Amino acid sequence: MRTLTEVITPTPPPPRQTAQELALAALRDLLTSGALEPGERIRQEQLAARLGTSVVPVREALSKLQAEGLVRHVPHRGFRVATLTLAELSETYEIRRLLEDEVVRLATPRLTADHLDVLRATAAEMEENSATADIAAMVAANRRFHFTVFEAAGRPRMVEFIRLLWQTTDAYRSLYYGDGGARHRVNDEHRSIVEALASRDAERAVRELQAHRQHAVDDLALRLRSAPAEGGVDLT
Repeated sequence: MRTLTEVITPTPPPPRQTAQELALAALRDLLTSGALEPGERIRQEQLAARLGTSVVPVREALSKLQAEGLVRHVPHRGFRVATLTLAELSETYEIRRLLEDEVVRLATPRLTADHLDVLRATAAEMEENSATADIAAMVAANRRFHFTVFEAAGRPRMVEFIRLLWQTTDAYRSLYYGDGGARHRVNDEHRSIVEALASRDAERAVRELQAHRQHAVDDLALRLRSAPAEGGVDLT
């Protein structure tokens, strides 16, 4: 039974975000939504004005993203979204395959009915977002879908490595989802993945995920071959 003190003690409000944390969150949203594409210039003054802050916390946030490999600094030209060569993209996805295949094998027998309900609900959410071409929402739902499976494996360090690899390709994932055909294919693939997991067929789930990743690599390879070296984006 709860005591009177516990009943009447108010829950403390969550701590307020610092200006740097707000800038970092805003930049991550711009990267994952596709508003900032690989190679595009990041206009610090515009972002600071949009957030109602000075340029300093924006620059601090960019330094953190640079350390993560998500942006790069060009001397005398400022920050740009980091780009990957086709070889780098392919290697990133190959490392993901090695980690994710093992994590999925571990996770499959541990998935509960609640996990499967979350997967089905998230897949349905992705289909709704796909129909309205809400790329940012679709990217966020896609991340929840996959990490629901990964985290069920009970291997937090492996999952953290996977998370870091995902971050390096967030901007490219948004490019992939910008194509209607790709979005339709992703939705079909997610349904098949859920079916495999629900039937506890780990090897089928692994094969489905391998094909799922390869379709993204093949599509992005075409984009990388034709992408301009640099670009610009207006944040206003």
